[in-house]
Amino acid sequence: MADPSSYRPKPGQIPDSPGVYKFRDEHRRVIYVGKAKSLRQRLANYFQDLSGLHPRTRTMVTTAASVEWTVVSTEVEALQLEYSWIKEFDPRFNVKYRDDKSYPYLAVTLNEEFPRVQVMRGAKKKGVRYFGPYGHAWAIRETVDLMLRVFPVRTCSAGVFKNAARTGRPCLLGYIGKCSAPCVGRVTPEEHRELADDFCDFMAGRTGTYIRRLEKDMMAAAEEMEYERAARLRDDVEALKRAMEKSAVVLADATDADLIAVAEDELEAAVQIFHVRGGRVRGQRGWVTDKVENVDTSGLVEHALQQLYGEESGDAVPKEVLVPALPEDPEAVSQWLADRRGSQVSLRIPQRGDKKDLMVTVQRNAQQALGLHKTKRASDLTTRSRALEEIAGALDLDTAPLRIECFDISHLQGDDVVASMVVFEDGLARKGEYRRFQIKGFEGQDDVRSMHEVISRRFRRYLQEKERTGEWEETPAPTGPVPAAPGEGHEDPRAADESREDDGRPKRFAYPPQLLVVDGGQPQVAAAKRALDELGIDDIAVCGLAKRLEEVWLPDDDDPVVLPRSSEGLYLLQRVRDEAHRFAITYQRAKRAKRIRASPLDAVPGLGDTRKQALIKHFGSVKKLRQATIEEICEVPGIGRRTAESVAVALAAAAPAAPAVNTATGEIMEEDDGGSTT
Repeated sequence: MADPSSYRPKPGQIPDSPGVYKFRDEHRRVIYVGKAKSLRQRLANYFQDLSGLHPRTRTMVTTAASVEWTVVSTEVEALQLEYSWIKEFDPRFNVKYRDDKSYPYLAVTLNEEFPRVQVMRGAKKKGVRYFGPYGHAWAIRETVDLMLRVFPVRTCSAGVFKNAARTGRPCLLGYIGKCSAPCVGRVTPEEHRELADDFCDFMAGRTGTYIRRLEKDMMAAAEEMEYERAARLRDDVEALKRAMEKSAVVLADATDADLIAVAEDELEAAVQIFHVRGGRVRGQRGWVTDKVENVDTSGLVEHALQQLYGEESGDAVPKEVLVPALPEDPEAVSQWLADRRGSQVSLRIPQRGDKKDLMVTVQRNAQQALGLHKTKRASDLTTRSRALEEIAGALDLDTAPLRIECFDISHLQGDDVVASMVVFEDGLARKGEYRRFQIKGFEGQDDVRSMHEVISRRFRRYLQEKERTGEWEETPAPTGPVPAAPGEGHEDPRAADESREDDGRPKRFAYPPQLLVVDGGQPQVAAAKRALDELGIDDIAVCGLAKRLEEVWLPDDDDPVVLPRSSEGLYLLQRVRDEAHRFAITYQRAKRAKRIRASPLDAVPGLGDTRKQALIKHFGSVKKLRQATIEEICEVPGIGRRTAESVAVALAAAAPAAPAVNTATGEIMEEDDGGSTT
């Protein structure tokens, strides 16, 4: 590990001008490339006290052994040079987006005498017009099959084309009218190229011109009583419309734009791009990358723009690029894009309307891509085994933790405080073992106290189960029967009956984990360990995963365990923690929604959902039920006099002081079935 002060440039040696810099390691390999408006100010940030640097930046500067720079005239030149160097040197500490698959494009080989329409993957070739990328090759073939009826461009390979020219017989597509058969001279090279140009224009979004022209020709043919030709043109129009329907209109003003969205966590980021041409989504692609440098959303967007347009020019760069956050120097990036396009490019964040709505869809795709990427990593058996081994090594466990339980607390400003327990066995989620808790021991917001209560309740149930089966021979401290915790029994309504079951199946909370994970840092870990100690349990490892820097905290340790960025063990712990958070917040939101939808009938003791529905169905609304007499309520099947009296009392206590009035119309609002106003 190098000391950054050993290679720090002398004061005044670094120029105060735009430029690009490179950090090299002891073997002269480039490990990081960056750009700056002022090299002096930017590089000074790397040579401050190491404790003030981000952990990723600290790792980079201590790995490096030297730094060098190149001065440029403008920020645009710096942007271009940075991209070139990243592509050339592939630095290990730079964010680099890589496709997780080779996306198919619809390509037209305009560089050939007889242009060919085909599906192409891989690097783009000069003289070929590309459309896409598409998610699947079959989507391209379906679109091409519809369009060949109107634009019968060659689709055959060079070998098939030469063989047809040699024999003087076209292929099947030539016979059925889906190829103009230039191989046998049915059209001249000029006529065939015109068909290819029209095909490209239509795919580029200029669709209205051709459809209107075909409809005009169809009407003219019908007036001249050329009904067969009119029918053929009608079918051509329908074919083009079906091809257009395959990409729905998302922006009504025929916009050409690319929309870029980013989903990220502490270690990874996913980027999704929607290519909109002529107001329709013509292509989609995405990347996932490791966050090997200290970079925020703006930096991720800038790297994505470089990756996306670094090798493009002309119309491949759209007039408008919509992003979730602007780069650090938006003017320089906009100018760089404009230079590549050859005309002005608008780089902005959508604020309202259809573009804002479409950006939400792109963002959702990015989130799903990131989640799918993490799931794929976790689903691989070898990866899971390595992850468990890495966790055992990092936490100094005797064996790999085959069963992991994670707990999380969720609330909304101290209301509806709940907790979740998720279970992973052999690195995979066991959703049938998930449990959820209501915090009943106290009121208000206290995550540490809530964590202590939940851990106590979970493992108290575990000890009770061991006592019932005779596996627990010694009574844990404190002595005597294990007492019930506040709120015990709220995990599930069936919990009270489980002690009487003996069908050979494992009961709830019967199995202990080898590793207990809590969502949080030192305070939450200490609370969980204290709960286990109070119950006399000392054979379960405890750790916490803090969200800020994904640090792993152990009981009684002042410093966290920092797993390597590429550690599969860290990925597994993250997934366990995120799943616990998802499960907790889902439960919390459901409780809050149920509380908001509360009905006056909820206050009637012993009145379940079935009889509530029977009352509402009989009277039609809570308002009419409130006006009914006790005798009328007793007429409802299943409602006795005592229950009817309780219903009447509850509704009288919950009666509104005055009817709701629509202030705009003066209309008195009626109550709905749930007792609220509509």
